[in-house]
Amino acid sequence: MLKFEEAMNMRVKIGVGAVMVAGIVFALLQTPVWAHHAFSAEFDANKPVRFEDATVTRVRLINPHSWIDVDVRMLDGTVESWAIEAGSPNILMRRGITRDTLKVGTKIVVDGYQSIDGSRRANGRDLTLQNGDRLFLGSQDTGAPYEVQRPGVDTKEDQ
Repeated sequence: MLKFEEAMNMRVKIGVGAVMVAGIVFALLQTPVWAHHAFSAEFDANKPVRFEDATVTRVRLINPHSWIDVDVRMLDGTVESWAIEAGSPNILMRRGITRDTLKVGTKIVVDGYQSIDGSRRANGRDLTLQNGDRLFLGSQDTGAPYEVQRPGVDTKEDQ
């Protein structure tokens, strides 16, 4: 009878050890998850940007936010590379924005808000295609302002 109890104790110890090893392996293999953030955590409503001459260089339809990389010709003739944050791929597709809409080389106009740290990242509000179609880029309930009126930019009320 003693051998049976010893065998059971050994199985329990092996089982517990295996679960612990599996847990450690699982924890080490996890990739970091980027938390969803509020607009004001990364972008500044007092730093609106408008790029009249932007060319799409890459489109990343990824969760939780998609990114549209653009080269922007500045007034002085220089070109700056910017990353424009947009809504999730699902939200963008419902609004008519796909990889076919934004192919590399597409000329667009972008309205948005620059990052707080002053880097060349912006939260995109609107995107205007060459044919004049205006598409909303932002995700809902981010806290991004929409009512800011600037010359030449329509507001929700104008639509």
